[in-house]
Amino acid sequence: MFDDVAANYDLTNDVLSLGQARLWRKEVARAVDARPAQKILDLAAGTATSSQPFARAGAYVVPCDFSIGMLRVGKERHPWMPFTAGDGTKLPFKDETFDTVTISFGLRNIQDTGAALSELYRVTKPGGRVVICEFSQPTWAPFRTVYTEYLMRALPPVARAVSSNPDAYVYLAESIRAWPDQAGLATLLQKAGWSDVAWRDLTGGVVALHRGVRR
Repeated sequence: MFDDVAANYDLTNDVLSLGQARLWRKEVARAVDARPAQKILDLAAGTATSSQPFARAGAYVVPCDFSIGMLRVGKERHPWMPFTAGDGTKLPFKDETFDTVTISFGLRNIQDTGAALSELYRVTKPGGRVVICEFSQPTWAPFRTVYTEYLMRALPPVARAVSSNPDAYVYLAESIRAWPDQAGLATLLQKAGWSDVAWRDLTGGVVALHRGVRR
């Protein structure tokens, strides 16, 4: 499914998020706080748009994704990056490899969330961090109602206008509705072994930025 939307994926996300996707990427970059010589895993990186701020900061970034189509488009745009195909529940990396692991808008698409969080824990060095940016639940009830209506009624026709595979975005809307809220994801992180778990709401809770530390 994601192979089919790779070419226009970033543009479509900008349109469907009403321009908020760029703001969210900036907040992820701030939370990751990449430094020179650090090793960073960007899981579900797609075409590696999310990886660029880390690379510009001097870190060694590995964009990893399950979609070969996404990786192929990313490699055409950024041929110097070490794109890696990988399953989020069985990552092709040794234990304790990365200083920071991050995933933006991809955890929801991995069938076994707990296994993915445990795998991210496994490949993180002691003292390393996880940063997760994912859709969540708006905290203000009236806005939550409007947002749900947008997801189920407005998003599919907009997707048909701008995406090569609108069915992928119908799935997107349904998967967001079924996803745990902020506290629910925090609990899953703790069960996977992460410590000091916290989150910050973005855009009124449409998106949440979760963090944790491997002790």
